[in-house]
Order: sequence, then C-alpha cells, then structure tokens
Amino acid sequence: MKINEVEALVGITKKNIRFYEAEGLLTPRRNSDNGYRDYGEAEVDALRRIKLLRKLGFPLEEIRQMQTGSRTVGDGMRRHLVTLEREQENLRSAAQLCAGLTDCAEKLEALDAQSLLERMEQMEQEGTTFMDKQKLDMKRRYVAPVVAAIVMAILMAGLIWLFLWAFETDPAGAPPLPLLALFIAIPGVVILGVVIALVQRLREIGKGDEDAVKKY
Repeated sequence: MKINEVEALVGITKKNIRFYEAEGLLTPRRNSDNGYRDYGEAEVDALRRIKLLRKLGFPLEEIRQMQTGSRTVGDGMRRHLVTLEREQENLRSAAQLCAGLTDCAEKLEALDAQSLLERMEQMEQEGTTFMDKQKLDMKRRYVAPVVAAIVMAILMAGLIWLFLWAFETDPAGAPPLPLLALFIAIPGVVILGVVIALVQRLREIGKGDEDAVKKY
C-alpha cells in the first residue's frame, strides 16, 4: 500500500505517519524499484496501535518502550494510569478553585488576585500542578524566530560554501581574492546579524513583550 491508502484506511494523516516514522515507531520497507515506502498489514496494525495509545494520552517514549518489549501493555497502562490520576487530581483542585469563584459578582479589576495566588501557591506546595498557559504561549512564540533564523543561517552558509566550491573548482576563473573575500564576508555578516537579532528577540519575548511577537 501507498501512504495515501494507509491514511484513508487508518485515519492518520500523512504528516503524522511521517512523524511516527521519524520517531522510529514505524519502519516501512522501501520498494527496490522506485525507492518509495511500501506499507503492509504490519504497518497498518502498528499505526492502529499507535493511534489507540495516542488517543489515550500516551507519550511517544512510553509507546516506544512498549513496542520494544521493555514494557508490557499492563506495565504501560499502570504507569499511565498513575499519570492520569495525578492529572485528574490537579484538574479537580483547579475545578474546586474555579467553583468557589462562580458566585463572585465583582468585576475583574476588583478581584483579590494576590490572595488567590497565595492560595494556589500553597496548593502547589502540597502537590497540585496548575496549567500554566503563559509558559505554553511563550514556548510557541519562540518557535517562529528560531526557525526563521536557522533557515536564513543555512541559506547564507550554503552561499559561502558555493563561493568556496567555485573557487576551488576553477581558481583561474574565480574573482580576485579581495573580491572573493567580500562575497564571503557579506553572507557571514548576515549570519552574525541574524544571530544577534535572534538573541535580542528571544530576550524581548522572555521579558513578556507582546506588541510585535506575531509580526516577527
């Protein structure tokens, strides 16, 4: 089967199938004639098991250990059950805190946030873990500038390599060394500028800069 057929059969997108392959959870054979991946019933069954465990909230590492046989299904389920029970208890604590505020008739600006934060801090010391959406949002904001910087640096590094390769291949037809040095220096300066801009941007995001994050 081809990946399109597997996608329709199992209900997992091609992107996710490729992701599981990259993570080593799926290893389809290669067609010796065209180099394409060939999927059989074994791969379909493996994807169905992965889909089942992911729907139950299993992390990839737990699935990997169950696939390799270092953990049985029962072992994995017992470990995951402990995690689910801990998350359930955390949600229950958060729900109780929210339930206590449902009758609050005050506007937000009149809310005594400090006392509630102190109460939450006490609960955290007792073992409760609250969802920190701010940290999650911050992580997402880091992704775009880092990816953009990496792509630009790779392009400029490729340009430098191209200049050097051309010089080594045909020294007689290459431009004078001062001019070649200039050609190499320009992308080098661009890489340096990208790195400096990235560091500055990450510092701004880390300080909670909200105004231009989405434009970066």
